[in-house]
Amino acid sequence: MKLCIFTNHFFPEDFKVNDIAFDLQKKDFDITVITAIPDYPKGKFYDGYSLFKKRKEVVNGVNVIRLPIIPRGKGGAIRLALNYISYFVCATIFTFFHSFKNQYDAVFVHLTSPFFIGIPAVHLKKRQKIPLYFWTLDLWPESLISAAGIKHPLIIEPQNKMVAMVYSNCDKILISSKGFAKSICEKGNFEDKLVYFPNWAESVVSPSDFDISKISPFDDKSNFILLFAGNLGEAQNLDTIIESADRLKDNEKIKFVFVGDGRRKIHLENLVAEKKLNNTVYFLGRYPIDTMPVFMGNASVLLFSLKDELCFNLTVPAKVQFYMSQGKPILAMINGDGADLVNESKCGIAVPANDVNSFVEAVKKLASLSEENIDQFGINGKTYYEMNFTKEQRMDQLIRILLGEE
Repeated sequence: MKLCIFTNHFFPEDFKVNDIAFDLQKKDFDITVITAIPDYPKGKFYDGYSLFKKRKEVVNGVNVIRLPIIPRGKGGAIRLALNYISYFVCATIFTFFHSFKNQYDAVFVHLTSPFFIGIPAVHLKKRQKIPLYFWTLDLWPESLISAAGIKHPLIIEPQNKMVAMVYSNCDKILISSKGFAKSICEKGNFEDKLVYFPNWAESVVSPSDFDISKISPFDDKSNFILLFAGNLGEAQNLDTIIESADRLKDNEKIKFVFVGDGRRKIHLENLVAEKKLNNTVYFLGRYPIDTMPVFMGNASVLLFSLKDELCFNLTVPAKVQFYMSQGKPILAMINGDGADLVNESKCGIAVPANDVNSFVEAVKKLASLSEENIDQFGINGKTYYEMNFTKEQRMDQLIRILLGEE
């Protein structure tokens, strides 16, 4: 099968679509990825890539076509808009000409924001009369409303119509969270197209020479370490975790560790300095993905939080599955589907978004548990993950979908 994949982000950027393309290629699919010049998350082109370099390449047997974009920069509203629009315009024009010379058997969309990526995919589907499969990882325009605060009907209504048009042309709509179904079906009669297709954890092999015992606060085994790994952005609502750390600072053994980078990192560091929490909260910066199991394996609890917004309440981000796969307890400050998953799997404690009091009490409870009891949360999570969320399960399911068997 010749499959065309549309995605805003592809290797060397770290997204699940990488696994899809590379795994399908190993199973004799002929894969072409139409994507952008990589610029996420730092907002500038990766080393070795530019408007004139590596615009076409073969990665692990996958044909990759990288379209020009305006880099997102520091992620301000105007720069993000230009980034989104530049990819949409280039993808639309390129796809029109590309479709005359390259025939495919199906088209697959990996949807992160923005939703515009669906339009050139629809054009390809119609021109070549092939099936369109759409993996929805972000609700639109709900994410536009939550992230940018744009609510005016003159903007939102056209977005709703665009989304309905794209979904009406999909043969299957894969949803990463069951909560997405209600929002999608409100835009049209799409229930029969929906397929639950959740995230999975990255397959990583940790380096043997990575010595975490030299990194504070992991250098003291008596510390109770709560680890947050990933993007330090607006959606993660991390101010509430800093406020919680402030209330717990008298317990010198409780440490909060952030591994990652993002738009809010400087703000959070300033907040920690202002509250004099330098002995309680640690920002370690970015580390390679293969070191994450080492960090998580040496943490006591893994942290997760999101704002109380509709699109976040309906979302179970991939981080949750990765946390579960590591066999460590999870403390989540979230609402909706994410909280339901933590509770259903019995892999930790979920408290409502923004509820600092409940979060503080949950930290105290976890810190007071015996090693056996706290380890049981991690065992529960890993067992649930292996029964429901492995990459092998998803790849088998995706192949059945592409072959029309599901």
